[in-house]
This record gives sequence, C-alpha cells and structure tokens, in this order.
Amino acid sequence: MSITRNNLFLYLNELNIQHSTIEHEPIFKVEDSVLLKKNMAGANTKNLFLKDKKGELFLVCAVSDTKVNVNKLHHIIGCKRLSFGKPEVLKDALGVTPGSVTLFSIINDKNLKVTLVIDKSLMNYDIVNFHPLLNDATTAISNKDMIKFAKSTKHEPLIVDFTKLE
Repeated sequence: MSITRNNLFLYLNELNIQHSTIEHEPIFKVEDSVLLKKNMAGANTKNLFLKDKKGELFLVCAVSDTKVNVNKLHHIIGCKRLSFGKPEVLKDALGVTPGSVTLFSIINDKNLKVTLVIDKSLMNYDIVNFHPLLNDATTAISNKDMIKFAKSTKHEPLIVDFTKLE
C-alpha cells in the first residue's frame, strides 16, 4: 500500500531532512509547470518511469529542461533498450499515477524492483524540487538530502551525466 503525503513528510522529518512545500494546480507535464515554478528556488525536475526489454524498472530524475534521450540511455546505465512503463506497472511499483512520478515515490518500492537514476546536473543545485507523491504540490529539499532520502529507502542512486546522451 502506498504511503500518504503526510506520512512522507513525517518520514522526511524523522530523517532530519528540511523540506518546504507549495500547493498548486495539478501539473501533468514539465511544460505546464514553467510559469508556476519560475519563481521557485533550485532545480525543477522531470521524472520518468521506464522499463527495459527484460522488464527491469527505472526511475529517472533529471533537471526539468534536460533532454533525456531514452533511446541512448540504456548504453550508459547498462540495461536493455528502454521504453516508458505502463501506468499499472507504475502504480504497482511506485504507488503513483502518470503525472505524479517523483523521486519520493521510491519510498513505495519496498521490494527494491526499481533502479534510481539521477541526473548528475541535479547535484549542481543546492535545492531540488519534486512532487510529494501527487502532482498538486511541489516539495523542495537539498541535493544532499535527495541522496540521503534515496539511500534511506535502500536505493543506491546511479548518478548519470545526461550530457553524454546528446
């Protein structure tokens, strides 16, 4: 069963991760968030749920304006050819629906079926912004706490330089 936003915030508090959240209209695409998030500090993100030809699952977190070439990414992360995961697989693996894919959803991956892939350029920002399990709010945390959170869920992030995909 997926955890709630409030439970996520309690978990962040337990980890001593500072966080701040703003609520807004639901956002389904990065393009829809540009005006809303232009006054927010830090890196706004795009988050992709992918699967490879063998059925391995991946959560990719990148700076919102990064071009993620899905057709080349498999060469860098060492898997088979990638495609977008189906909504029902997403819901089962990460407990969220399309439009709400987020770094924070790995907290729901109790069986550790999902590999977390993080854009190296996110580490250039002191603050990174993600939806807190639903796309009607955005939560800011530090880049160091992003890694701390991932590791606390037993997900060792694979840091990838997406500029090598261009």
